[in-house]
Amino acid sequence: MGVSWEESVTYSINAIYLLFSAYLVFVMQIGFAMICAGSVRAKNAMNIMLTNVVDAVVGSISFYLFGFAFAYGTSNPFIGTHLFALSHIPNATYDYAFFLYQWAFAIAVTGITSGSIAERTQFSAYLVFSFFLSGFVYPVVAHWLWSSSGWLSPTSTHLLLGSGAIDFAGSGVVHLVGAVAGLWGSIIEGPRAGRFDSLGRPMPLRGHSATLVVLGTFLLWFGWFGFNPGSFDKILVAYPGTSDQGNWTSVGRTAVTTILAGSMAGITTLFGRRLLVGHWDAMDVCNGLLGGFVAITSGCSVVEPWAAIICGFVSAWVLIGLNIVALKLNYDDPLEAAQLHGGCGTWGLLFTGLFAKEEFVIQVYNSGEIGVSRPYGVLLGGGWGLFGAQVIEILTIFGWVSVTMGPIFYALHKLEILRIPVNEEVTGLDISCHGGYAYAQENYHLRLYGDYMPIQHALS
Repeated sequence: MGVSWEESVTYSINAIYLLFSAYLVFVMQIGFAMICAGSVRAKNAMNIMLTNVVDAVVGSISFYLFGFAFAYGTSNPFIGTHLFALSHIPNATYDYAFFLYQWAFAIAVTGITSGSIAERTQFSAYLVFSFFLSGFVYPVVAHWLWSSSGWLSPTSTHLLLGSGAIDFAGSGVVHLVGAVAGLWGSIIEGPRAGRFDSLGRPMPLRGHSATLVVLGTFLLWFGWFGFNPGSFDKILVAYPGTSDQGNWTSVGRTAVTTILAGSMAGITTLFGRRLLVGHWDAMDVCNGLLGGFVAITSGCSVVEPWAAIICGFVSAWVLIGLNIVALKLNYDDPLEAAQLHGGCGTWGLLFTGLFAKEEFVIQVYNSGEIGVSRPYGVLLGGGWGLFGAQVIEILTIFGWVSVTMGPIFYALHKLEILRIPVNEEVTGLDISCHGGYAYAQENYHLRLYGDYMPIQHALS
């Protein structure tokens, strides 16, 4: 028996909503590319742009072949074991629109990691870790949280601590995973040449274009409307007991909490950094804004707008504080990716455990079913079940990514295919690896790869 006309219309509208959200999330790749390019020195602009393209294309193949199956092939609480290469898709649960949306998330993870190890990494290393990260490491975490059979999932039939962990759009699944991978890559590689002097004091290696950073920030902001509200997957879901509320209501609220958290983080960073360094810094404000978005991504659908203001305010100081600590430890991350996505992502998960509202949790995870009770935010009287699940998520993600990506980066390091030679790093990756500079009009001493090669041979 076929579906009714009403069911067909509902399915079509939900599919269009999910596809449009996927396109918005993919726009974030452009934003990542612009921010990465603006945050590095001009001599490495072509290299970082190419790595962003490689992250996307390699991640696409690996997620298609393996990643989607590991994430959504429901079979056991740890990892999926079917749907490889989209076999048996579409089916009653998943269709091509759902795959496309999840693919856009998968390739975003590798972009985070690439930022942490920018300006000193061999190109071949990107190919290796991008394939492994988007095809295996990230999908396993996605299965834990976003598959109905995952052991941390808030939609599982066996809820951890009676709650499951709430990571609605991926403060942990996406941002913390990419950040921890980048953290280990950056530690194993070590700082860029010249980042710290012989006494360990930080030396400025400023990005070459605030214009690109600001452009990238606005593109990411635009894409976040697909990242967070789009994670509902379906917009035409009515809540029982109401005449005018459904997922469409929650989608609007999610967009509002997203902009409020980001905006509060941005303005807090603006004045906070002004007090610390004595001037208004566009790049710092952009990173602060993004830190607010990262933090609210976990609980964007289950918190009140006023709570999003608190989330953004704290996330700004988390980022500022972690950047100070990073310099003290001689840790070098050109895009502050580990501090931003890791630190603010961790705070976002804890924030959800503190401020999630029971009514919204039931709407999001039980479609507003009447008579259901679930753990919610500690500060709202919801007990410690949800908060405990959030802490467990943080610890397991850090442990999982560390035991998988740490050895990968260490093996690349031992095989001498992770970091480029210091003379090529000082010259710039564009001329030493890619045949020329990104900006042909710049008056560089070395204009073409042919100019570089005689010097390289003389040094070898």
